[in-house]
Amino acid sequence: MTKVTQPCTPFEGQKPGTSGLRKKTRVFMQPGFVECFVQSTFNAVGGVAGKTLVVGGDGRYFNAEAIQIILRMAAANGAKRAIVGQGGLLSTPAASNLIRQRKADGGLILSASHNPGGIDADFGLKYNISNGGPAPEGVTDAIFAQTKTISEYHTLDTADLDLNQIGETALDEMAVEIVDPVTDYADLMQTLFDFDAIRALFAGGFSLRFDAMHAVTGPYATAILEGLLGAPDGTVMNAVPSVDFGKGHPDPNPIWAKPLVDLVMGDDGPDFAAASDGDGDRNMILGRGIYVTPSDSLAVLAANAHLAPGYAGGLAGVARSMPTSRAADRVAEAKGLGCYETPTGWKFFGNLLDAGKVTLCGEESAGTGSDHVREKDGLWAVLLWLNILAARKVSVQDILADHWQTYGRNYYSRHDYEAIATDKANALMTGLTDRMDDLPGTVVGGLTIAGADQFSYTDPVDGSVSRNQGLRIHFEGGGRAVLRLSGTGTEGATLRVYLERYEPAGGDLFLDTQDALSGIIAATRALCQLTETTGRTAPDVMT
Repeated sequence: MTKVTQPCTPFEGQKPGTSGLRKKTRVFMQPGFVECFVQSTFNAVGGVAGKTLVVGGDGRYFNAEAIQIILRMAAANGAKRAIVGQGGLLSTPAASNLIRQRKADGGLILSASHNPGGIDADFGLKYNISNGGPAPEGVTDAIFAQTKTISEYHTLDTADLDLNQIGETALDEMAVEIVDPVTDYADLMQTLFDFDAIRALFAGGFSLRFDAMHAVTGPYATAILEGLLGAPDGTVMNAVPSVDFGKGHPDPNPIWAKPLVDLVMGDDGPDFAAASDGDGDRNMILGRGIYVTPSDSLAVLAANAHLAPGYAGGLAGVARSMPTSRAADRVAEAKGLGCYETPTGWKFFGNLLDAGKVTLCGEESAGTGSDHVREKDGLWAVLLWLNILAARKVSVQDILADHWQTYGRNYYSRHDYEAIATDKANALMTGLTDRMDDLPGTVVGGLTIAGADQFSYTDPVDGSVSRNQGLRIHFEGGGRAVLRLSGTGTEGATLRVYLERYEPAGGDLFLDTQDALSGIIAATRALCQLTETTGRTAPDVMT
């Protein structure tokens, strides 16, 4: 094999977003595109000579080919060792765990998370740092700066490796270690949860259906739920990973996982149901006859985590992304815990976790996690719910009803307007931003605006400041609307509108969510002139 230094020209638009670089698959497949981004990443972190890297992805189209490129480049750049999931598969939380357990210097994770897969769909690549978490803004800014000036990359002229054979081989002077993607993760889960209690739950007839959505979590869920915990064969649906996710959309929400929702809403549905996404870091939780919003799930987990052995000593604190409902805040206040509001993006939780300020974190976009790794973790959330159900011996509906009657209910919904023309989406946000100072005291749709701001975050650990993280509109009476443009799409712009209203304990706690929020929905649409600016009359996805 021969080391090659290849001249190259920068590609436009290689700026990492909140979860790395995401583009259409065919964009990544352009000659030199992956190479330029990977070399820029290596350059931005001071090179990889002598370092150990973890590499793996969610198995979507082009996953295996991109891993071969990365391995050849890592070897040519002098890396000491690459730890790779068998077949190129690693869920994002499992990759984070491997980085931490093996004390690796970082990792490259190939995924576009919950976005569709296939040659005409989406692909993604991100760099995680040595704590196992996504690269912070300082690193992603440095990567982007490198992408604009890169003039050459280093690789090997050699054949592809066999990624299916567990064991160690050499790629030039770099050791390549192929590992079972599930084993280390499953071992970690057994240190956190009472597997005996969960086994007894299943042995007693408790029923579960888990939809892996033809994505990477399938092997993990099958090994843990059906293998270690004794759930019946077939508990895990769509368990075999597919390069195009079975031509589905691996986003665990009531729209894209509708067959699971229909199943659990029936009179003879399972006691508990859950789903995970493309790379295994998101989750959807349901009980018979009820959908649990991600915001409520975080709050319930915060209130009950002590029932699991790994959290029996209590929580250091709770953090949530700014658009996530404030339900967890009420739990934190009642329990005397620290509570932190961060921008969207899991990387913002990293400093809080590393500093021991928080134990649980969550985002309204179906991401929940703890200090066991530095990523959100879909299957972990399912196991914690199962541990709580095993300990409390009541239904999901009963747990939610008790929670609302204790803490009150934050009615909450997210409305997504997808693939809006970028100029129209920017016009909406700019128009509203320009009016922010004048909004307090304004009446719109019969509601009075109490305050409005552009959210900025000062990290309490390192003092770094992140500005322009979303527009917040506060209504008198405790209602709230948040508007932001998403950084996870690959086409046009996605406008996310987050809507919230608090109902105190003892009030109307069992209304239909959209009915409960109807006044805030109407006021927010009128305030930002949504239809007039974008032409949209209804959201594409409503969760």
